Amino acid sequence: MTTADPMPSLAEIEAAARGLEGVVTHTPALPSRALADAIGSPVLLKMENLQRTGSFKIRGAVHRLSRLTAEERARGVVAASAGNHAQGVALAAQALGISATIFMPIGVPVPKLLATRGYGAEVVLEGETVATSLRLAAEYAERTGAVLIHPFDHRDVVVGQGTLGLEIIEDVPDVDTVIMGIGGGGLIAGVSAAVKAVAAAQGRTVRVIGVQAVNAAAMRPSLDAGEPVEIQTSPTIADGILVAKPGDIPFGIVRELVDEVVTVTDDDIARALLVLLEQAKVVVEPAGAVGVAALLAGKVTGTGTTVAVLSGGNIDPLLLQRVVAHGLAASGRYLTLRIPLPDRPGQLARVSELIAKAGANVIEAMHTRHGHGLQISEVVLELSVETRGPEHSELTLDTLRAAGFDPIVVPD
Repeated sequence: MTTADPMPSLAEIEAAARGLEGVVTHTPALPSRALADAIGSPVLLKMENLQRTGSFKIRGAVHRLSRLTAEERARGVVAASAGNHAQGVALAAQALGISATIFMPIGVPVPKLLATRGYGAEVVLEGETVATSLRLAAEYAERTGAVLIHPFDHRDVVVGQGTLGLEIIEDVPDVDTVIMGIGGGGLIAGVSAAVKAVAAAQGRTVRVIGVQAVNAAAMRPSLDAGEPVEIQTSPTIADGILVAKPGDIPFGIVRELVDEVVTVTDDDIARALLVLLEQAKVVVEPAGAVGVAALLAGKVTGTGTTVAVLSGGNIDPLLLQRVVAHGLAASGRYLTLRIPLPDRPGQLARVSELIAKAGANVIEAMHTRHGHGLQISEVVLELSVETRGPEHSELTLDTLRAAGFDPIVVPD
């Protein structure tokens, strides 16, 4: 930490919370019996997916914009985002009567684009990545004088996000562990500052654990290096935390206060989304489910009473459809099979009969005589099959094999 960017104080975060009243929703922390049974200790879900604009980002955006001078407000603000920060800045600007320009990458999910425009912001679709959009936003700020609102690397943003931590302590006073995702670090920095300060005043400790997608895990190597480092990321379904380098300001706070940083795979995240959808009846975006993913994957142990932050719920319905299918496959409940068959009558009916005998359910089927490597006397049957889990999947495959068929499992 530097003198210019000291640790946010509890008084500052409490003042920010008062300033957010009437604009930001105090979201509930609801117990999850399914997760408690899975890890053997109480788990509550901090439902920030129910926040205005669908994510925690509104907290930091409102606090940041509320602290602009009259002269800065008159110049307007500019931001870059693939969705959640865009919506937060757009709504905050609308509430404060400030003009906002948001740069969003080409291909941004349509619901997020429409929501950002719906809050009154001017949206510029340009660039293939958020990094490009952020560069363009910075150039726009330099050219026009608009104030650049960074998604995580600003002290006022961190303080605003810290108000979520105050709500956790207020609603779950016996909390032992708080777990949430890390992108640039703004959320976990603010929450850890708030939670640790309140706990210290009470003479106790609370663990704070951060979770990153394995394909975008920049925080651990940064902590090892002692400074923020940029990594080469790979695509992940958790696009909300797809950040190649932590922010300087959040990093200093994370280094001092966060107890542990773990990673989860896309399969872990997909399984978590499925559990939340089926058992908690909650729709969450992938980045918002990484804390639950870490719990279910056994990446965090000895948690005590745990609060997992569901940081956002802005998921494209088409992505949700794909993620559910991926989650079913990752849980062993969905098989895609390719079965070579002799080209004679009755083979399709025989396979269907065997799958029904095994108690599985055919979701989709394609029967074709065309394909690379097929003989004139062969056809291929491609099936999507729903099962009850890994053991049932193996039973289904064994039933087909015992009847002389050779099912090939196609990777998801």
